[in-house]
Amino acid sequence: MIKVAFLDRDGVINVDYGYVFKRDQFEFIDGLFTVCRLLHDLSYELIVITNQSGIARGYYSEHDFLDLTVWMCEQFKKQGVPLLDVFYCPHHPEATISNYRQNCRCRKPSPGMIEQACQKYPIDLQNSILIGDKTSDMQAAKTAGIGKFYLLGKEVFEEQLVVSARLDNLLQLESFI
Repeated sequence: MIKVAFLDRDGVINVDYGYVFKRDQFEFIDGLFTVCRLLHDLSYELIVITNQSGIARGYYSEHDFLDLTVWMCEQFKKQGVPLLDVFYCPHHPEATISNYRQNCRCRKPSPGMIEQACQKYPIDLQNSILIGDKTSDMQAAKTAGIGKFYLLGKEVFEEQLVVSARLDNLLQLESFI
């Protein structure tokens, strides 16, 4: 069994400028690679799980997203912290492009992308973590049974949703793992 650090993309890996799909829009979050090196040193595999409704809305194509993802994975590898995998949801219930218009199980807050990862890899969810910047990330982690989940940023969420810690920046994660 492997333990995984599940990372949301927009807002955790890169600055969320809204529907980022080009390299020149993609700015890595401060401290990202430092934290990923620490996680890697602690034997966590890194998996990205990301909602990409910009595909469903017609802002960019699935091909655009995949091209950027290949580049992003290369940057992680250059930093000595390769990603094990990237799972994404291109769907949205109110999509402009009909092929992507659906209420699916992969779109967070549903745990579908985490379940897909568990079907592909022998993941120990109880000893895994998730880092996200939205309530939907936390809900997906909780529903999937991930051991610890961390909310990066100031998003307000319902009191009954308990998170392992709230982080003002990624580097704060070092004191919790």
